[in-house]
Amino acid sequence: MPDPLATNATLRKWQGSRGTYHLITLAGSAAEAIEMHERLHRLEFGARRGFGSVKVMAQVGETAWKTSVFPQQGKTEWVLLVSKKVMRAEDLSEGDRIALELDLL
Repeated sequence: MPDPLATNATLRKWQGSRGTYHLITLAGSAAEAIEMHERLHRLEFGARRGFGSVKVMAQVGETAWKTSVFPQQGKTEWVLLVSKKVMRAEDLSEGDRIALELDLL
């Protein structure tokens, strides 16, 4: 398994038609590493996962959870949704700059 990706990012709020979501946008070298992982997975298995997602084990502070990151169409960015459970456990709020670690699965 490759080394975990470590990055710092700002937690932001996005208002959708079905509710409010909190997310982290991953860009730069972290996004490039995720993109390469997704390409290798596609070559190995011959198909993309739903919405082009990549499964990850995410960790913020002491809280870890298994989830997926999703590509932003037309951009070299990926989005990680952060649940209310994680936000409560780590006392996070919109605008917080957080340290994030991702294991690509």
